[in-house]
Amino acid sequence: MKLHLLDRTQKLPISLARAWDFFSDAPNLARITPPWMGFEVTSPLPERMYAGMIVVYRVRPLLGVPLRWVTEITHVDEPRRFVDEQRFGPYRFWHHEHRFSEIDGGVEMRDLVHYALAPGGGPVRRFVVTPRLNRIFDHRRRVLEEMFGPWKGDGGGG
Repeated sequence: MKLHLLDRTQKLPISLARAWDFFSDAPNLARITPPWMGFEVTSPLPERMYAGMIVVYRVRPLLGVPLRWVTEITHVDEPRRFVDEQRFGPYRFWHHEHRFSEIDGGVEMRDLVHYALAPGGGPVRRFVVTPRLNRIFDHRRRVLEEMFGPWKGDGGGG
């Protein structure tokens, strides 16, 4: 099984506590996901994230066809990191680590997504999955900057 990595970093002018509160609240994921994904949380959610928590979503990643995606929050180290792993969904393997670091003037967020597709998925990854993941995370970057303001620290957004 070949693993692929999406590694994205973004700096925001908010506190570590505010970043944690926003990103650890699963319904906020719908706010930063592109509308064309048709993203919807369909499971009941507790007030606070915890390791072992199961979250069920409905997404429409291709041609508007609905797909059920089940993830488990496997690690929580508040307010520094949490990990969600796919239990059922479109990937053969999905491990998404969300890291948060306090920096001068704000917070640096880092998303490390290790993923794998079914055998023979190379062309699908190259022409469909990689471009879509990039569009999703580019959209997320723009929405977060609109919500929290652009990074003005060291001359860049990360």
